[in-house]
Amino acid sequence: MEIALIIIVFVGTFLLAGVAVAIAAFVQDRFGLASAAVEGAEADDTAGLGGLLREESLSSITIWQALLRRLDLIDSLKQRMDEADLQWSVGRVTLTMLLLGGSFFALVQDSALLPPGSGLGAFVLGAWLPYWFIERKRQQRIQKFEAQFPDALESLARMMRAGHPISSAFEVLGSEVPAPLGTEFRRMAEERRLGAPLDQVMENFTARVKVDEVRLFVAATLLQARAGGRLTEVLERLAETLRENAALRGEVRALSAQGKMTGTVLTLLPLGIAIMLYLTATQFIGVLIYHPYGKYLIWTGIACVIAGHLVIQRIVKVKV
Repeated sequence: MEIALIIIVFVGTFLLAGVAVAIAAFVQDRFGLASAAVEGAEADDTAGLGGLLREESLSSITIWQALLRRLDLIDSLKQRMDEADLQWSVGRVTLTMLLLGGSFFALVQDSALLPPGSGLGAFVLGAWLPYWFIERKRQQRIQKFEAQFPDALESLARMMRAGHPISSAFEVLGSEVPAPLGTEFRRMAEERRLGAPLDQVMENFTARVKVDEVRLFVAATLLQARAGGRLTEVLERLAETLRENAALRGEVRALSAQGKMTGTVLTLLPLGIAIMLYLTATQFIGVLIYHPYGKYLIWTGIACVIAGHLVIQRIVKVKV
């Protein structure tokens, strides 16, 4: 009966929230026709600029967007999504975080097997899942970027040695190199075509891609533009250095794989032992399960196992 009541309350709250959002969207569409027409005309004027001059909206809900603009963490979240190349709005992500957090909270709130305060932990876990997905996509994109960058630098050096200007070289690389690096080169070529100075283009490139190799490339390019010199030789040496660094990073990753596997085995070992005891000697582990203080010991053990797993993963993670 209690579970059914919780489900009814959750579904009713979700429906009320949906109705409120629909009403807000209707009011916004009803009374914002003039501003929408103006914004549409401005969007048509800037459509040919590749989206570089348009300001991205945080959310389609005006009230929620006004609230998000007051939070400092929103800029960091938006930057993470840009680095992950996810075409999502900040409002959609934050609402998804609240929805998942509320769902997890409702599922574990009245559970007799969980200790007090589990609802707050479940809310944090549910709200953290979208951020974990964004961070994972960001790391995958950065790894692909690092793998493509040395070859792109060699191609850039060969094109400049053949007499192509750097803007033309950016455009060629943007059309030939696959994503994610090709997308960044196309964006740099568009900025140069719109009249942005080289310094600003390079600074924007560094702000979008938080990679040390990009900082070295930008520093070498700007130094050559100001002081002169043979940029092609610098790019070739930089590409060779980055390739050696990637090989060293792969060796370190292979050596640390054993430590990661050990941490995974030690994390799963207590769970395996508990399952075996439950199947073979239920009377021993039943004392832990059915005792009034048993659930506190169980969840304390789970928390210690998770903390140990995180510590092991942190130890074997070596940055090159």
